[in-house]
Amino acid sequence: LHNLNEEDKSQLYLVALYVQIEWPELSFPLSSHLGSFKAAYAGEEPTPSKFQGEVSAMLQHDLGWKHIFEYRTAEGISLDLAEPESKRAIEVDGPAHYLKDVPSGDYVVDGPTRFKGRLLRRLGWTVAHVAFYEWDDRSEQERRELLRAKVAA
Repeated sequence: LHNLNEEDKSQLYLVALYVQIEWPELSFPLSSHLGSFKAAYAGEEPTPSKFQGEVSAMLQHDLGWKHIFEYRTAEGISLDLAEPESKRAIEVDGPAHYLKDVPSGDYVVDGPTRFKGRLLRRLGWTVAHVAFYEWDDRSEQERRELLRAKVAA
């Protein structure tokens, strides 16, 4: 375990969290190291994008959806925009969250984003996603309507 870097510890934390959520009766074999694993995971600094700032501002000012920007859950999971009291969140997903299906040209959510969503759902969160391809090249009114639908869902 001494050779583990921060990324290794961070990934082990997610495995441990998944095991704890899915099979609470099981004991994670490295449970004595969970504190350092969680610290490595939670220590990763979020890097908000301009896109995330635009979505946050429109939600706050135009739609009155009060939220915390870059909220971290008790488990250490970072959420772009969150309303912790109701366990509702909006994730603002840029191109790095997607793969492109070559035959169809459709965007497909990548594995890490899907896994994070699964963890959050199991922890009782309702998460809506605003994808870059839903936002780009849209008028302000279209963006407002998109966010109104996301908040209502």
